[in-house]
Amino acid sequence: MATHGDALRRRLGLTDSVIIGLGSMVGAGIFAALAPAAAAAGDWLLLALAVAALLAYCNATSSARLAALYPVSGGTYVYGRERLGAFWGYLAGWGFVAGKTASCAAMALTVGSYAWPEHSRVIAVAAVAAVTAINYTGVQKSALATRIIVAAVLAVLALVVGVGLFGSHSAATDLPDRIGPRGVLAAAGLLFFAFAGYARIATLGEEVRDPRRTIPRAIMIALGLALAVYALVAVAVLEVLGSAGLAHAIDPLARVVSAAGVPGSAPVVRVGAVLAAAGSLLALILGVSRTVLAMARDRHLPGALAAVHPRFGVPHRAELAVGAVVAVVAGTFDLRAAIGFSSFTVLVYYLIANVSAATLTAAENRPARWVPIAGAAGCVIVGLSLPVGSVLAGLAVLAVGGCWYAARSRSARS
Repeated sequence: MATHGDALRRRLGLTDSVIIGLGSMVGAGIFAALAPAAAAAGDWLLLALAVAALLAYCNATSSARLAALYPVSGGTYVYGRERLGAFWGYLAGWGFVAGKTASCAAMALTVGSYAWPEHSRVIAVAAVAAVTAINYTGVQKSALATRIIVAAVLAVLALVVGVGLFGSHSAATDLPDRIGPRGVLAAAGLLFFAFAGYARIATLGEEVRDPRRTIPRAIMIALGLALAVYALVAVAVLEVLGSAGLAHAIDPLARVVSAAGVPGSAPVVRVGAVLAAAGSLLALILGVSRTVLAMARDRHLPGALAAVHPRFGVPHRAELAVGAVVAVVAGTFDLRAAIGFSSFTVLVYYLIANVSAATLTAAENRPARWVPIAGAAGCVIVGLSLPVGSVLAGLAVLAVGGCWYAARSRSARS
């Protein structure tokens, strides 16, 4: 339980909360997950997008009801602990921190790939350092920076959609029609990586004003806006490049404007990609550090990480620790592997969230009964449809976390 000295300040309103969530989703999905999802689903990409959106809706609804009931930092780590027991809360927190650390690395690598491909890892590490410094000085400045970034990115995406829909479509090529249900589900899992940004709002529950009202509204608004943007961009890209061109593109949105007949717009799109990924990185590190804070308060992680800076009002040690780990991962791992691993572990996180929501009573404002059931089933089915390497790596990391919990529990009893 947080004491007065380490409590966070409630300074975020509805607009800032929506911007933080939207900044995570738009940046991650458009510039990182769209191409590998197209490689898995081919011409069925829009169906995969719909599946991912439905799963995100169920998860968002369950998370919103739980966040309104437990408006403190930690997200499903707190919900699982309170509704299912200490171990399930811990496993959710462990999976979230591991998966979102990989997400942070993926966003940093996206910054590097668009800004300076020949030195992408160096740029990625530098981006992590810069974003950690912004978050360290206070969540209000983070929200302001994210607001500016999202406005610029949405303008760039509007350019891509306009050029893509009304430009030349002669370069479009399609993958062979051999995609089955597993490919669509795998693509949905990769695209869910993009939608998961709404969780940043729930993990900031202790810093949101009027959380019972603000958190559910912010999650739904951010999710709806992100889905609209995703659908428009996906249609435009498929029209210009086709599923094959999209699947093989490293920088698909820059290629769209060039192939559609406006090559002079490509540098603008590249700048937008860097801004989008940086905005996602900023919001992701913000959310991971708050879960680390909550787990440190309960001594599942070193207690020193629970400290809150007396001047800036942020969990500064958690911020620095998360930034350091992300920098190491970004300097050593591959972008697409990071996305697959992150998707699997985060789907486990939301599996626990949906099961937790299913235990709510009518007096606790539970969602419609089908929502957590469909959400939990979807997390399992889509998660197991991801690439085998991602599934095995995710299970291994969760197993390590479970063993650590068991060893710690035995030590405490002794």
